[in-house]
Order: sequence, then structure tokens, then C-alpha cells
Amino acid sequence: MVAGVAIALSGCNQNTAIGNDREAQLDPAPTPVPIEPASQALQNVATAIVKPETMSDADIQAIGGTAGRCVYRLTEVGFPTFVYQPDSEAFIKLNGKIIPLSADGPDRFTSGELLVTTRLIDEEGNAGLQAQEIIVVPPGAKDELGYRGYVRCDDA
Repeated sequence: MVAGVAIALSGCNQNTAIGNDREAQLDPAPTPVPIEPASQALQNVATAIVKPETMSDADIQAIGGTAGRCVYRLTEVGFPTFVYQPDSEAFIKLNGKIIPLSADGPDRFTSGELLVTTRLIDEEGNAGLQAQEIIVVPPGAKDELGYRGYVRCDDA
């Protein structure tokens, strides 16, 4: 019985979620996910399951880093979910892909029928980051999806 439990638990240390400690000498360096327009990245995906995902360091490098951009996180210590330059460009990770968006008005970004809007909240987190909401409206969605998190903008 002890052997059975040991075998069952042997795979429990294989969590590859972003942010988990990994052994660099054993695990290959992470590769970025594909960068695709919303029409391709969300093709044949039910809108009910489209949720923002965290970007890895490799994903951030693939979009050119965060210098001079605003970085939105679901938690103050989490990895980025949405990276943008106000009135310019943005990137969001949905369905395991990074989707580039273009500014389409103040605090509004689009890629095809995908819409992402931002709104600053008059609150501050425990670590001093500005609270912000993002609203994600996937193509064909009947409802918008709202998320409250934290943003830090780099003016450099």
C-alpha cells in the first residue's frame, strides 16, 4: 500500500505553472507562446472559457519587454496579464496565446472583434500599486468579463 501511495504522489512535483520554482539545470528555458491576432487566437473557442492568463518572462521578452509600458497584474505580486502603452498598443494573453491590440480611443484597445478597456480605481494595494479594472469582451460574447487588479506604468 505504501508503494502505491508513493507512486501516486511521484508526479505531484511536476507543476509547470508560471511562477513555480524550477530547476534551471534540468528544465529547458521556457519559450514564448504564439503571438496571434484575436481572430486566429480565439477561433472556435467558447467565449465563456476565455479568461486572461499570466505571461511568462519569455512571453514578456517576445513582446519587447515592459519598458515604457503599463503592466496590469491580477495580484500585486503576480505575473503580468495585460501590458499596454496608453493610446498606442497593448498585449493580452488569452487561450494560451498573446494577442496584440491597438488603441481605439482612450483606455480602449481592440483586435478584430476583441475589446479590452481599462479603468483606474481610486484605491491602492498593500504594496502601493494603483488599482485598475480591465473589461474583456471576446468576439461574439453576450457578456463582458471584468477583472480587478493592479497596474504600474513605466514612464522610461
